Amino acid sequence: MDNFSQTIISAADKVKTAVVKIERLATVKGKEVISGTGSGFLFSSDGYLFTNSHVVHDARELKVVLYDGTRYPAVLIGEDVSTDLAILKISGGDYIPVVLGDAESLQVGELVIAIGNPLGFQHTVTAGIISALGRTVQGYGGTMIDSMIQTDAALNPGNSGGPLVNAEGEVIGVNTAIINGAQGLCFAVSINTAKEVATELIRHGKVKRSYLGLVMQQVELVPKLRAMNELRNKQALFIVKVEQGSPADKAGILSGDILYSFNDRMVETSDQLFKMLTHEKIGQFQYVGVLRNNHRQEFRLTPTEKG
Repeated sequence: MDNFSQTIISAADKVKTAVVKIERLATVKGKEVISGTGSGFLFSSDGYLFTNSHVVHDARELKVVLYDGTRYPAVLIGEDVSTDLAILKISGGDYIPVVLGDAESLQVGELVIAIGNPLGFQHTVTAGIISALGRTVQGYGGTMIDSMIQTDAALNPGNSGGPLVNAEGEVIGVNTAIINGAQGLCFAVSINTAKEVATELIRHGKVKRSYLGLVMQQVELVPKLRAMNELRNKQALFIVKVEQGSPADKAGILSGDILYSFNDRMVETSDQLFKMLTHEKIGQFQYVGVLRNNHRQEFRLTPTEKG
């Protein structure tokens, strides 16, 4: 067997028993029926699991189907619509969870594997590469989601909430979105962002964060530009769009600017910026460093609460 196939088989084998099918239950004419399905994965031995908010939102009842076919009732611990993430809990223990990786070290072109239950076909494995990092993408309900990994690993309805895995079998993203009518454009929420969200949801049942109003993409900075501006950054965030009326718009930040710092702290990835946009920053002056026309500029803005 070739090395490429062996890599995929090995990575999928490390996580397959932690990947679950999620069923939304409804009552129709007095009978319990499955009204929708999605995917998820266990990240703790005591039954906590990730999925997407849009998979479980407003569900009357949820069931989780494990790899061996066992079905458990699931409790919604919390959901965050702005990242399309949710945490469920099933009873019992001694589960074998996935290993959560680190999205900071990802590179464009890296092999990734998606596992889920597309269209009800349980434990379907697809493979592809990372196409881009740090994307801001419109999710379900029109919410803009930051820190997205773009991949061409095929996703279909039902994959939502399943893991995106690297060649070592570590989960580096939560599969979230496809663009209708497009091929090879699939997205996952960075696992680093998902870890931050999970901590808040488990502690408080909700996530509160500050909002700038930027649509971004992670880019490499060429050595000449770094030298001209005496920057330590090797990467930064290219601003694709500024939301009208947002804090960034009011501060004068423009599409085409490149964000390299926040409050004098270097920003190379959208995950780093996400960690900085805590609820304590809401309503307080913050300073954003950008490159415009190859020169450094600093803007003062006041983040609002992200709805």
